[in-house]
Parts: sequence; structure tokens; C-alpha cells
Amino acid sequence: MVSFARMESSTDIESQDPTFNNDSDDRKSEKLEVENSRYMPLSNSPPEKPEDLSSITTDPNVFPDGGFQAWFCIAGGFCTIFSSFGWVNCIGVFQDYYQTNMLSSYSPSEVAWIPATGSFMLFFLGLLSGKLTDNHGPRWPLLFGSFLHIFGLMMVSISNEYYQIFLAQCICSGIGTSFLFYPTVAAAGTWFKKHRALAFGIMVSGSSVGGVVLPIMVQRLIKEVGFGWAMRITAFLLLGLLIFGNISVKSRLPPIRKPWSLKEYFVPFTELPFLLLAIGSLLLYIGAFLPFNFIIVQAKEAGMATNLTDYLVPIINAASIFGRILPAHLGDVYGVFNVCIVFTLFSGVISLALWLPANSMAPLVVFTLLYGFASGLTLSIIPALVASISDIHKLGFRIGTLYAFSSFGVLFGSPIAGAIVTSQGGGYFGLKIFCGVTLIAGGVFITFSRIKLVGPALLAKK
Repeated sequence: MVSFARMESSTDIESQDPTFNNDSDDRKSEKLEVENSRYMPLSNSPPEKPEDLSSITTDPNVFPDGGFQAWFCIAGGFCTIFSSFGWVNCIGVFQDYYQTNMLSSYSPSEVAWIPATGSFMLFFLGLLSGKLTDNHGPRWPLLFGSFLHIFGLMMVSISNEYYQIFLAQCICSGIGTSFLFYPTVAAAGTWFKKHRALAFGIMVSGSSVGGVVLPIMVQRLIKEVGFGWAMRITAFLLLGLLIFGNISVKSRLPPIRKPWSLKEYFVPFTELPFLLLAIGSLLLYIGAFLPFNFIIVQAKEAGMATNLTDYLVPIINAASIFGRILPAHLGDVYGVFNVCIVFTLFSGVISLALWLPANSMAPLVVFTLLYGFASGLTLSIIPALVASISDIHKLGFRIGTLYAFSSFGVLFGSPIAGAIVTSQGGGYFGLKIFCGVTLIAGGVFITFSRIKLVGPALLAKK
């Protein structure tokens, strides 16, 4: 028996076939199968699956559209966008806090430059962070952005003067958010095509969740432990999320290094559909952040209680969670341009129809719910629009270029709106009209881009 067992063991080792079981009852049959396997022609051996899978996953024209690594990247992207775009989405809290506390001697327009410049840095530096991602992959830009963002927030916690807050929150932290946002979007775009709008919607909903959690968290912490420790505690929370994001966000494709050229930044604008989309995005971003920025101070001016107004920005962002995910699936079915146009125009219409006459709690809450839902889709689907008209290897660069152009809308939108408020003696009537008109104008230019791509046919998918 001992010699038989040894012979059987050696036979299994020689066969190198892991499908056989040493505990089989029919040992004769097993031995016969092993012997036959020795004489099978090599040409009948199955192809090596790992090599096939590798060749598929690195093919820029073949998208997995799912799988563990793809969704792991989306999960990490949710965390990085929560920490970057989600932070920008709670700008209304700082407009209100600075205007009534630390910077009360400054006008609303002057205070508005702080959140506006922070948002501008997020969008404008896509020119640099997007190009670096295409050339070197997302790893180093994400690490750099994580350091700057957390360091900037820590410096805000010890700031008291206008210039100190501006440098820490707008410049340092603002640059960091840009290096977190674009590498994440570019990396995620390499994993999905058929379900790209849905995947982007889920990932970018991190900004909405951040816009719900962070304003409430910051406001409560300011009351409990003061402004300085509120900022430090928030920074430590974001640090933990960014550690996970740095681990999980990976590109499916290896980076392709290309030389830097100033001319290449203007090449996308020679394409008329891209140019029209960029103009539409510029107008969209002039008006899109005004409700986020001014809804709290406008509600207080209308006489709403503070314990209610503090929740208006979280309500907008909570509604936008559903707007980023549910309609995004419609983009995969009916076309991302079509869905974006409908929701952009809807955002402008309700700004004029609901926000303009709203001077009490009920209509303001209804507006924040509807605007949050509509703007959630509008702000999250722009990368999918760019991806639909771009080479996948240039995705980070082209998204960054479009956002850099649109960033001037973010930069000047809030200060212009603040100047309108000042010129009207603290009234918000003109600001609301300005918001609605710019949103509708942005939707019109995006419509022109779609017409250039597929013509005026209403049912054409694009």
C-alpha cells in the first residue's frame, strides 16, 4: 500500500494537473486518466487565460464596464470627490460664517472671492493635473493633491486675517482639490463606456454626500469646539478618506508620455462641438453655484429662522445625490447630451419660476429640493459629455481643458452676484434673475453642440 501511494503521488506531480483528486475512490480510473493525459497533443491545450485577459484590459477600445477593479476604482473615486468637490459644495457655509463673524467688515462681494477662488482653482488647474495624469497616471497627482488639500485646511484652522484665509483655503487647499478631482475622473473613464454616465454619476455623488455631511458637521463643530478645531477635525476625516482613495483609484491603461506644448491646449477648441460645449459650460458654471453660495444668506434676509436656514445647503446636496445617479442612467439610454440639456434648462426655469418669488420657508425648501435634483445631474454629467467626443488617451487632458475654460465662470459668478446684491441694497432679486438667465443660456449652447454632432433630430441619441 505504501509503495502504491508513493507511485500515485509521483504520477500526480508529473501530470501537473490540479483537477485530479487524490481521495478518489476509483484509483484505477484516475491512474488511467493520468496516463492518457501524458499523450495528449500539445496543440489541443487550451489558451492561457491570464494573457488573454491582460490583452483585453489594456486595449483602449475594449472596456470592461464592470468587475471588481472597475467598481473598486469608483468606490475610491467617491471618497476623493467627497473630499474635494464635496468640500467645494459647502461653500455657502463659509460665505455665511465669514460674512457674519471673522470677516464682517468686508462686503458680500469681497467675501465671495474666497469660495469663488477656491472653486476656480479646482476647475482651472485641470489644465495641469489632467495633463500630468495622462502622462504619468493618477498615482502621483493624487498624492500631491491629498497633501496640499489637508495642509491647506490645517492652515485655515489657525488663520484670522483675510489674506491668511485666502492663501490657505483658496490657493493651497484649492490646488489640492484640483489634483484630486481630475486624476480620479480620468482613471474612472478608462473602465467604463456603455455604463459610463451611471458610473460617473455614482462616483460624483460623493460630492453631494460631502455637501450634505460637511456643512452640518462644520456648523455643529464650530458651535461645539470653535472654528479652529472644526477645521482640524474635518481635515482628519478627509485624510482617512483620501488614504483609501489613493489605494483604490487606478487607471486601466498605462500612461502615454507626450511632450508639453502650449499649442495643444487650444487644439480642442478648433472642434466646433467642443467649443460650443465649453461656452455652454462656462455660462452654466457662472450661475450653477449661486444657489449653493447665497441660499443661506438670502433665506436669512427673507426672515427664515437660523435653525432652518443652516440646513438649506445640505438639502440641496441631498437632493443632488439622486440627481447624479438616477438620471445618469437615462444618459446611458437616451444620450448624455439629451439628458444634460433637459436638466440644465429645467434648472434655469425653476430659478426664475420658484426662487425669484420665494420669500418664505415653503417655496425656498421646494426650490432647494428641485434645484438640487436637477443641478446634481447637470454638474456631474459634463465629464461624460467630453468623454463621448474624445480619445480615451486624452480624456484627462480634454476634461481638464474644458473645466479650465469653464472655471472663469466659477471665479466671476459669485463676485458678480455679490456686487448685484450690494447694488440693490442687500436685495436678491437681481441675483436670482442673473442665475436663471445664465443657466438657460448655458443649456442653449450645449444644445448647439448637440445639433452640430447629430443634427436637429429630437430622437437622435447623443
